[in-house]
Amino acid sequence: MRPQCSLKNIHLSSIDLPHLDGGLKEGVSPDVQRQIEALVDQARSEFPDYAGSNLLSDVLDISSPLNDAASAIVDDSFLRCFTSAVDEPWNWNFYLLPLWILGVVLRNAIIFPLRLLTLLLGALVFIVAFMVAEALPAKHRTLAERRVVQFMAQIFVTSWTGVIRYHGPRPVSTANRVWVANHTSMIDYAVLCAYTPFAAIMQLHPGWVGLFQKRYLNSLGCLYFNRTQAKDRTLVHQRMRDHVADPNSMPLLIFPEGTCVNNEYCVMFRKGAFDLGATVCPIAIKYNKIFVDAFWNSKRQSFTAHLLKIMRSWALVCDVYFLEPQSKQPGESSQEFAERVQAMIAKRARLTVAPWDGYLKYYNLAEKHPDLIESQRRTYSAIISKHVVPL
Repeated sequence: MRPQCSLKNIHLSSIDLPHLDGGLKEGVSPDVQRQIEALVDQARSEFPDYAGSNLLSDVLDISSPLNDAASAIVDDSFLRCFTSAVDEPWNWNFYLLPLWILGVVLRNAIIFPLRLLTLLLGALVFIVAFMVAEALPAKHRTLAERRVVQFMAQIFVTSWTGVIRYHGPRPVSTANRVWVANHTSMIDYAVLCAYTPFAAIMQLHPGWVGLFQKRYLNSLGCLYFNRTQAKDRTLVHQRMRDHVADPNSMPLLIFPEGTCVNNEYCVMFRKGAFDLGATVCPIAIKYNKIFVDAFWNSKRQSFTAHLLKIMRSWALVCDVYFLEPQSKQPGESSQEFAERVQAMIAKRARLTVAPWDGYLKYYNLAEKHPDLIESQRRTYSAIISKHVVPL
């Protein structure tokens, strides 16, 4: 009978490979050595034509990358930051199933049409009111446009049956002050603007969202950029400085994560908002997922579909915390300042801090470095092909 061997508890890194020439590194226990030798003998007995090949060396060549790949699949803390909540089944029994069916009918046949009608009528009133505001003298135009945009944000929240609780003092426009918040969805901006209007740093989107941004949100002084273009980020950074220095400008809102995260984690804060020489006012946004998950997974769902999902739920429940303003401490770097503010927001919103750059979500290694991927494929292919029996 062939010996049964297990190597699941043995870890051999690539550092050990230069010292392994068909044998084992000195210091390995005799039991482990016997197990490996037995496994190699078994493989050579099954493939006698390849008994002269250095099977152990080949296995060790790819053992470390395979181990890393398996570990990444099992425990990928980066992907966890962008995973939507999974509904746990609760309605599959004789007593609760009829209530669940009744709820589906109420939400989709009665509540959703009423919400959609509210949104459409509110949008119509908003468009007319904004046109009237544009016709006002310059002295009153800016304030009127801001109020109309705030009205539209309140219409959006109403169409979701938003139960929003705001904690802390209302933001006031002041020179050399910037507001930063964790980011879950574009609806974050509507939730905050329904309370007080903000100018924001935004990714410019296509479709009706982009039209709304350029046509109406420009009145608030919003700044737009393309996250994949370094020139855009440099230009926006200078405009941020000019905006913050103006005491008559709208409060500037920045989402330092740079992407939407699932409101369970908080990824790395980019330091652009923290090297302006301004006081930073943290905002923590926490959604209750009892009725709907507010996270927008832009890679799988359009923003319109995301809004419709929220409108079909019972309600959107959210807490917004305006935290104590923070200033950079003596000797503190911009990155350390960003990490300190991130920790404050994460603690208040009960989020887990993840040491990842959110821009990696948009980084495709195969597109950026195809030579690296191809090199790895050739290496593994060359090793595996040595042990393939030709037909």
